[in-house]
Formats: sequence, C-alpha cells, structure tokens
Amino acid sequence: MPAKILNGNAIARAARRDIAAKVRQRLEAGLRRPGLAVFLVGDDPGSTIYVRLKRKDCEEVGFNAAVRQLPVETPEAELIGMIEALNENPACDGILVQLPLPRHIDPLHITEHIAPAKDVDGVHPHNMGRLVLREPSIHACTPKAVMTLLRHTGVLLRGMSATVIGASNHVGRPMGLELLLVGCTVTTVHRFSRNVPSHIAQADIVVSATGKAGLIGADCVKPGAIVVDVGITQQADGSLCGDVRFDEVAEKAAWITPVPGGVGPMTRLAILENTLAAATLADAGGSGSGAAR
Repeated sequence: MPAKILNGNAIARAARRDIAAKVRQRLEAGLRRPGLAVFLVGDDPGSTIYVRLKRKDCEEVGFNAAVRQLPVETPEAELIGMIEALNENPACDGILVQLPLPRHIDPLHITEHIAPAKDVDGVHPHNMGRLVLREPSIHACTPKAVMTLLRHTGVLLRGMSATVIGASNHVGRPMGLELLLVGCTVTTVHRFSRNVPSHIAQADIVVSATGKAGLIGADCVKPGAIVVDVGITQQADGSLCGDVRFDEVAEKAAWITPVPGGVGPMTRLAILENTLAAATLADAGGSGSGAAR
C-alpha cells in the first residue's frame, strides 16, 4: 500500500492561521506585533527566494518583518554591530541570519552574538546546550519541523528505532537529540560511517539531511518506515528533488514527506512559532538582551 503523504504545505497553512489569530488577540489586548529581523548577506539565489518566502509568511500572520539585504563584502564586524543593536531593541523578538554566509564571515561567530532569547533559528550554543541537557528552550527550526511532522502521523514514537543521515550542526545533530528526547533509539550516520544501508534498513524512522539527490532508494528502507526527507537539490532543468527517491520509497514506506512541500514549509513555520514564543516571553518580562558567549 502506498505511503501516506506528510503534506507540510497543508499543515503549515493551518498553523499559520492559528498564529494569525493569536497575533490578533495580542493586538486586541494592547500588545505589540511580534517582530522578526532577517539578514541576507549577498545575493545567493536560493537564499533570496527563501527570505522572500519568510517575509511573505510574516505578512500573512501579522508580524513586523525587517529584511536587511547587505552587500556580499559586508565586514563581519559590521554585521555583528547590527545584530547587537537589535539585541537591545524591544521591538525585535527574533533575529535570523540567512545561510550560507560569505566565506569571510564565520557563521558560529555571528550566531554567538545573537541574544539567546532572540535566536529564533535555535542554534545558539546556549539553546543547543539546553537541548543536550534535556531542557530545551528554543528548538532548532528544521528538527522542530520534522518533529511536528512526525507527531502528525499519530504514531507513538517512544521506543522506535530512528536513523538520522547527516550530522550538521543545524539539522543532523539537534535532530538526533530531539528524537532521543521523545524516547527513540537513535543512530546518526555521516560521511565516515560504514555500512550505511544497514543502519537505514533497521530504522522505523529515517530522517535524511544530506543534500545528495536520490541518495536513498527503496532497497534500503524498512517496510512500513516513516521517511522524512530534509534534503533539497535543484536539478539542471530547474526542478527540485530530495535525498529520497520518492516514487519508489513511497511504495514501501508507511509515511513519507514530498520535496518540495514537506519539511521546507514546516521549517518556515517553526521560525514563526519561535518568534511568537519569544514575543510572549518578552511580554512576561523575559530578557532577550545580552549574548551568552
């Protein structure tokens, strides 16, 4: 029986309506609109499209969105100065720096200068450390998106075997920690791993985040597995595809995400959710200033 589709577009659309309703309630209560600042350094085509979609999402739910597109030669110190000014700005609840950055700018150095309470991407060392300690505050956006999709299956995740393919700081590592948090037995495979197909074949849940088109076929997926495809690659003809060979794996899995339309819109939703949560914390007197370094 073909797999059921985890439609990220539909789930995110419904969730944005809920967020918009909460923003209206804030305004009726005399509270301000949540504010998100996004930095785009350079003119990477993929990043430009993604930032445009984030701005559109913010407009849809009623957030104030400030997108700052900076020249590719912008010095790291200048970007840090703008971030630190926003750390102290009470109208700004979330700060997001779009990746990739030019080679002369260190992404970790930039992230460390974002106030942890305004790190709506969820990758500041403070927020990642809280996840390691099983006391998460702001969740990394893509792993949060995947966990939301997994919850929509209605399957009890506790005790399931999960394999995460990829060990990046933004996705693979926090993804494994999120799955541990709900009681999964987690294996992470990476470029140094041996017998990768065997690790995938024993998994009830497969999360692939490599960006290698068509890496995973039905031959190494367990019947009835839940397959979440985080990877996205643009083909020569302009079409997009994921790490998973969708058509053949969909004939074997129980649940599967499409590319596009699966994890991507849910990641953008997670940014909105994190920004709203940051605004709510600020309303309650939580501090968003001062980067933990």
